[in-house]
Amino acid sequence: MSTYPAVSIQPLIEVKVSSILVGDHYFSIRALKDKQQFSDPDGVAERAGVSSSTWPLFGTVWPSGMILAELMSVHVIDGLRILELGCGLGLASLVAHFRGADITASDYHPSACDFFAENILLNQMSPMTLLLCDWAKLHDEMGCFDLIIGSDLLYEPNHPELLSTFIDLHSKPTVEVIIIDPDRRQQREFTRSMEKRGYAYSMTRGSAEQIERLKFKGKIMTYRRG
Repeated sequence: MSTYPAVSIQPLIEVKVSSILVGDHYFSIRALKDKQQFSDPDGVAERAGVSSSTWPLFGTVWPSGMILAELMSVHVIDGLRILELGCGLGLASLVAHFRGADITASDYHPSACDFFAENILLNQMSPMTLLLCDWAKLHDEMGCFDLIIGSDLLYEPNHPELLSTFIDLHSKPTVEVIIIDPDRRQQREFTRSMEKRGYAYSMTRGSAEQIERLKFKGKIMTYRRG
């Protein structure tokens, strides 16, 4: 597990900085200019299994990510050890960190580290821990968490089993798991897999205002144990 220092964003891609209101605070987020950006000159992402077509997906604040960030602006965090999976640009983790949470961010995409470090600097925050994380591998150094969060994680057929196994390995006996999902087809299989592991499932939707503003029609899925 590493606290990543700030590094320069690759000059071969175009970026933008947006000011995003979450709760009552504006966060500066450096993102890819659009979803056509791509740069992997040393083949790092390719070796990690990230294709050119999916490479830019980490670099956008998606509606699911906004829902998660807004949830983290009001969710009880005191005394909890928190893990965000698939953090991308890190907005939800930044919101929790701003509130004083003990949070570890993680992502599979190598370039997420660079953007995350830049966004920490842009918001003049103290360093955070970011783990480059493969759900298929053991990460004993991570330990276990009271709250595990993520948004739009179930976009591959093998993700329900991979993700549920990974979450179970890093959950404390009493744990809450919150996954924001834009109604991807794998969500039912993921829920079944979590229930088999002893997690109780509940679901809500975004508020009417969020659905209108963010065009989000997915689910806020919660799994609890203990």
